[in-house]
Amino acid sequence: MDRVTKLAPQKAVVIFSKSSCCMCHTIKRLFYELGVSPAIYELDEESKGREMEWALMRLGCSPSVPAVFIGGKLVGSTNEVMTLHLNGSLIPMLKDAGAIWL
Repeated sequence: MDRVTKLAPQKAVVIFSKSSCCMCHTIKRLFYELGVSPAIYELDEESKGREMEWALMRLGCSPSVPAVFIGGKLVGSTNEVMTLHLNGSLIPMLKDAGAIWL
């Protein structure tokens, strides 16, 4: 849990992912298309990835990946991010966090 809570506020957008997850790829692609340069932690490539995955689940991420933090706060997984994007709330949230400027 400590590692996740220390990494989450390190950048405006932090994504915990798995390299083999198609939904993780989709979320990363969305942020890149919006001009965001997120910090990405591939849990299947991290030495403590399994522990980090359990910590994300304890924080309420279900499924555990992708787990998106904006401005150090947990936003959620694919459903939450896509809902924010479709209702127009994601861009202002990213601006407030300093992830994008336009």
